[in-house]
Amino acid sequence: MPAQTLALWLKEITQSAITDLFNLHNSPITIAEPPKGFSGDLTINLFQLAKPAQIPPQELGEKLGDYLIQQNIGIDSFQVIKGFLNLTFSHEFWRNWTHNFNPNKEIQALHANGNNIRVLIEFPSPNTNKPLHLGHLRNIFLGEALSRMFELNGYSVIRANLVNDRGVHICKSMYAWMKLGNNETPYSTNIKGDHFVGNYYVKFEKLYQEEIAALIEKGLTKEQAAKEAPCQLALYQMLAKWEQGDPEIRKVWTTMNQWVYEGFETTFTRLGIHFDKTYYESNTYLLGKELIQEGLMNNVFYQRPDNSIWVDLQAEKLEEKLVLRSDGTSVYITQDIGTARLKYLDFKMDRSVYVIGNEQEHQMKALFAILNKMQEPYAEGLYHLSYGMVELPTGKMKSREGTVVDADDLLDEMELIAENKTRELGKTEGLSEPELNHLKKIIGEGALRYLILKVDPRKGMLFDPEESIDFKGNTGPFLQYTYARIFSLLQKATINAESNSLHQEIIIGDAERLLLRQLAGFQDALKVKTDKEYDPGRVANYAFELASRFGRFYNEVPVLKSNNTSELNFRIQLCQHTAQILKICLSVLGIEVPERM
Repeated sequence: MPAQTLALWLKEITQSAITDLFNLHNSPITIAEPPKGFSGDLTINLFQLAKPAQIPPQELGEKLGDYLIQQNIGIDSFQVIKGFLNLTFSHEFWRNWTHNFNPNKEIQALHANGNNIRVLIEFPSPNTNKPLHLGHLRNIFLGEALSRMFELNGYSVIRANLVNDRGVHICKSMYAWMKLGNNETPYSTNIKGDHFVGNYYVKFEKLYQEEIAALIEKGLTKEQAAKEAPCQLALYQMLAKWEQGDPEIRKVWTTMNQWVYEGFETTFTRLGIHFDKTYYESNTYLLGKELIQEGLMNNVFYQRPDNSIWVDLQAEKLEEKLVLRSDGTSVYITQDIGTARLKYLDFKMDRSVYVIGNEQEHQMKALFAILNKMQEPYAEGLYHLSYGMVELPTGKMKSREGTVVDADDLLDEMELIAENKTRELGKTEGLSEPELNHLKKIIGEGALRYLILKVDPRKGMLFDPEESIDFKGNTGPFLQYTYARIFSLLQKATINAESNSLHQEIIIGDAERLLLRQLAGFQDALKVKTDKEYDPGRVANYAFELASRFGRFYNEVPVLKSNNTSELNFRIQLCQHTAQILKICLSVLGIEVPERM
């Protein structure tokens, strides 16, 4: 039996056949499942092979099919349909495959992919002017799932968090608190620290709009008013004082940031997230300034008459970009340059993945181009995992207007919905209070993680919490329920260890074949080698298809009712393999599986 994935094994067998039949090497061979409605277990695309073989697809398929059957490798029959060679494996092939299939060995094979290559994954990079929100949750879930995928593939993973703790946006919360706060604190108001500071970010925006409106009444244009509003002018004065080390400003900054860090840590702990290293932009921007000065001497950057420093990226099909303001203060990319160097000095990573929203795609392209121009040794291993925004039915979330969905509130809501749903379905009987609390947590959080991770990261998504908690359909609870159902079934089952029955004659039905083919694709679904595979959604959708196929198998096949020991053992092994792989897939997504649901 093949040690590697079934598709890869068939690809190698097909290449050997093409070489023998037509003396062609390194042929483009694509293996897939036949479309619904067509017979066969796997199909080979003949159009890719017909031209180099100089033979029509139909004739090529007939020759190749006959050859493969003659090799006695378990192919029972074939059909050539519209340029595709559909192959059907024998019952004996699938019996032996099931008997020899071992998910643990599949994991060992996956683990060889990474060979301890070091990968640093940066997420979620929050700002200290607002609490974690639904958009951050997408970032966190993507970053953690990708980290687990890499680890499963044998990579050495470093989880890094870059906290955006300085800049004009941070000064907004500080200014509003200094002006309107009356020395209140998260402790005096009993408000979680990151929520407390975020409230002042919203208050700044309200004050800013009021000042703009007053200036417009005095005859200024909207654009002039936006630039000359007193609180806006005060922000840049505050930022300059911060960079100069003003003691009062620094004290307020330190105090308010600490409130936010305490709030962040509470949420990270709740989600089971940890970081190997946390970087702070307040520490990295100075290194960025030093590197820019070095690059200026090496003609990577250039200085304009007003003393601002720029980089010309037109050769990279980008524009000229500011890297230091004329007054010497830094911009976002200044600290990005410093952070990139610092990460490499700390970890000497081979690859560096940035999990950042797609609104920063241009910024990331510019950063990567700059690091290449600087000839940084890690520049070739940079990758931006770009993801779309999460929107509400009411539209886009806006932190400054207070229309975000706070992560903590959302997690509470998801747990409440999970509890109500399970009570409605009568699935909580006999559970103690601690068991019920644990169940509603893993169902609620699992539903949220799965809802977000099943979507291609590059796509935006509309968030509907009610839709995500459903025990049917493409949801996390459906997968958890499938696992719990299998676990319950296996509690009642025993395999006759003395029977060598899997080698006896049994017939593999259509529902079993479908499930077997999905199990055989396990390695492919979790493999990470190229950046095209940096998508946890592949794992989510594989797991959903596996659960769906098991559902058909469960409904059509009386798993424990067979009087044939061979048949009974075979079906129990299918259940065991499915449960184990479902658990692995959901673990990669950060989703816990319950044994009862």
